[in-house]
Amino acid sequence: MEFKNNIGDKAIQDVITEHPEIGEILNRFEIGCVSCKVGICLLKDVVSIHGLSKEDEARIEQEINQHLTNKGE
Repeated sequence: MEFKNNIGDKAIQDVITEHPEIGEILNRFEIGCVSCKVGICLLKDVVSIHGLSKEDEARIEQEINQHLTNKGE
C-alpha cells in the first residue's frame, strides 16, 4: 500500500489523533483501531493484517489518500 506523506509508517494512534477521519474510514471496514488501547501498529500493517479483500484494501488506500489530498497534505 502506498499512503501519501509516508503516513503508513506512523503508529495508528498518532494517525487517528492527527486525522480522526481516518479512524472513521477504518471503522467503516470494521477495523476497530479507534477503540484499541495499544495503538502502536503502523497504519500500513493495520490494513494488511485484517484479512480484507484486495478491493477493500485498495478502497481504504484510496479514501485515506483522498482525505489527505483534501486536507492539503
